[in-house]
Amino acid sequence: MMRKRIYHRFPHRTVEFEQKYRYHSDLPFFVKVMANMDGKFGMFVTESVTKRGHRIQAKREIGVEIVTNGIDFSPLNYDTVEGVLDTLEPEGIVDFRIHLRYSYLDGKYNRVPFRGDIYLVRAILEHELLVLQINHIDGPKRTECGRVADTIIDELRRGS
Repeated sequence: MMRKRIYHRFPHRTVEFEQKYRYHSDLPFFVKVMANMDGKFGMFVTESVTKRGHRIQAKREIGVEIVTNGIDFSPLNYDTVEGVLDTLEPEGIVDFRIHLRYSYLDGKYNRVPFRGDIYLVRAILEHELLVLQINHIDGPKRTECGRVADTIIDELRRGS
């Protein structure tokens, strides 16, 4: 059964970031790559949570969710992706919610979490043209929308 994977509260007028890409695959492959991003992480430099003007090395971990019934999201990962793939058309629109969880090591090497960011990501695929629309919806915006897009495109190129 094909279900629309469109979040009905996606902001239409105020898309913060939009980029078009040549894309030679289908939506099921795109969704597989998104699922494989779940749990991945990288390091980045950001302003300290405690000392103003002080820079720290922090960890950024990715959590991926896919829209289920137009209003809810469910986890999208290696374990859940197979159940999603048969609900997808080769082309169309799929919405995701991405959580970036941040943490750093304190002086005693304990991992300390701090407030993360949440983004809505819309993937529109039509005739080998992929359009990514990204909106930041919650958090201190320590990561730019364009950086989120770059990460997705890097993973697609890697064939995750």
